[in-house]
Amino acid sequence: MSRPLPQHEQAMRRHFHQAAARRGFSIAPAQEAAVERLARLAAELARPAWTFPRPPRDLYVWGPVGRGKSWLVDTFYEGLPGGRKRRLHFHDFFRRLHDGVTRPGARHDGQSAVDSALDELMGDSRVLVFDEFHAHDAGDAMLIARLFRTLLDRRITLVTTSNYPPAGLMPDPLYHHLFEPTIKLIEERMDVLDVSGPVDFRRLEAPRPEAGGRRFATGLCVAPGDTALEALGLIVPAPAEATTAPAHLRELPARAVRGELVWFGFDALCETATAVPDYLALAERFDTLVLDGVPPLAEASADGRQRFANLVDVACDRDVRLVLIGSDPLTSLPEGQALTRDLDRTTSRLAMLARPT
Repeated sequence: MSRPLPQHEQAMRRHFHQAAARRGFSIAPAQEAAVERLARLAAELARPAWTFPRPPRDLYVWGPVGRGKSWLVDTFYEGLPGGRKRRLHFHDFFRRLHDGVTRPGARHDGQSAVDSALDELMGDSRVLVFDEFHAHDAGDAMLIARLFRTLLDRRITLVTTSNYPPAGLMPDPLYHHLFEPTIKLIEERMDVLDVSGPVDFRRLEAPRPEAGGRRFATGLCVAPGDTALEALGLIVPAPAEATTAPAHLRELPARAVRGELVWFGFDALCETATAVPDYLALAERFDTLVLDGVPPLAEASADGRQRFANLVDVACDRDVRLVLIGSDPLTSLPEGQALTRDLDRTTSRLAMLARPT
């Protein structure tokens, strides 16, 4: 006999199915367990804190690219009552945390510095949705470890997504052992939900704008001079338009800034020493980013490929329209060669961009 569903759990389930219908699809079988667990969490969070001795168990939602992880947790987040909740992408969260820990005047006694930075980030929020968690950089491993310990020891409910199962975090065998205590903590303290399935939803036809489509999915990947550029009013900048655009604590050389649009050359943005905080700053200022002179990824430098992948991550998460002019970056990719970390995620996201024929 099935248990009667609490009101808030029923409401969250309805919210999921209505959100899917607005996008023109149904909940996939691989997503059903996550929907049920997230709906149950919504009911648990609706209870007054004094009615249970500890907060609900945290959730770690993982699966391959394009399986709807971000959609699941974002839909859950939108269905929660307003206030006392926070949603951040890993890049953004870690940038803010790092800035808080390292800024002049911050405490420098390890865990206390993380506590102070987290206090500023979270305020009185009771729920944190933390999207696209990963761990690659050995230099950041200890800071990430302290972050997770702090989050899991507080009365904050953490819901995070990742392309990796916990045991697959920090995949570099040289440094994996550094992260094993954090992996153990995640497996002990979080419910791990696998949403693997056969369908990469990003490779399906992009949703119609009127059905809840996103600005990122209206982007383009075109050759120079393609008529699709003219249709969008994207005229190649004249030399006199060259200017600078505000990035993280500096200005970057841009080919043009036109209202909410910024235009860069690939070399200027990806083959120079830029970083994720710069892309986040651009995404906060502009809703359209044009990148010309784009080469096949196999022909870019290793650093350029990684910067480009990070740029795509930020543009997709912040819903910035991305227009790529030049070669299709996905052409001529050597089979079986890992050109950059998480290339499958970059490939899945670039598949959302239109390629006029």
